[in-house]
Amino acid sequence: MIGVGTVFRRELAAYFTSPIAYLIGAAFLLVTALVFNSNLTLALTQEPVNPAIVPNALSFFLIFFGPVLTMRLLAEEAREGTLELLLTTPVTEVAIVLGKFLSAWVFYSLLLAATLVYQIILSNVTQPETGQAIAAYIGIWLYGGAALAVGLLCSALTESQVVAAFLSVAVLLLLYLGELAGQIVASIDMANLLRRLSMPGHYIGSFASGLVRFEDIIYYAGVIAIALFLTLRLVELRRLR
Repeated sequence: MIGVGTVFRRELAAYFTSPIAYLIGAAFLLVTALVFNSNLTLALTQEPVNPAIVPNALSFFLIFFGPVLTMRLLAEEAREGTLELLLTTPVTEVAIVLGKFLSAWVFYSLLLAATLVYQIILSNVTQPETGQAIAAYIGIWLYGGAALAVGLLCSALTESQVVAAFLSVAVLLLLYLGELAGQIVASIDMANLLRRLSMPGHYIGSFASGLVRFEDIIYYAGVIAIALFLTLRLVELRRLR
């Protein structure tokens, strides 16, 4: 598709030239380091080590990291008027949406890859379950992609980065709480439905335990596809206006 690579390179470069992105990356690594250190301390004194502890923690922290990584992608361009200029170029709406989404996902992937150093540390002090760690990282990578797609959709809804961040936090929080609600609802059918709709419901029971299930991959791919489709429609409406 025309322009995907151009938009992708432009947005990825923006991450690496923005001090805010470095602050986000530092916070990301600090949080994961604290979680890992806490688990490692417990593993040496009280309970077995959990090789999926960092991905498991990220299933919650992505409620906040996802929005801050995506809030500027379309909202900032709409506020500054550069999105209208971009829409007048030969670059298609599909290229704009895909390029921006892929740049955020690649940046997130690099941050996630940096946490693999924790697995190296674990392998030097104990014998972690490698299969569980691999499955957990695959799951949280897909989970992150879905969270970023939702964030991009919210960024397309407004010209304010702050509003975009609050909207995506709210949506991701609702998608997260479905798993918790499923544990307290009396109706078994309703509980199963809530868990099937929630993002953790397709991670905790499978990827986090070392299982890679096709239906969970399809769920995250579906969330990404739906969010990007809606984002595309919003961008097209802006071009028509």
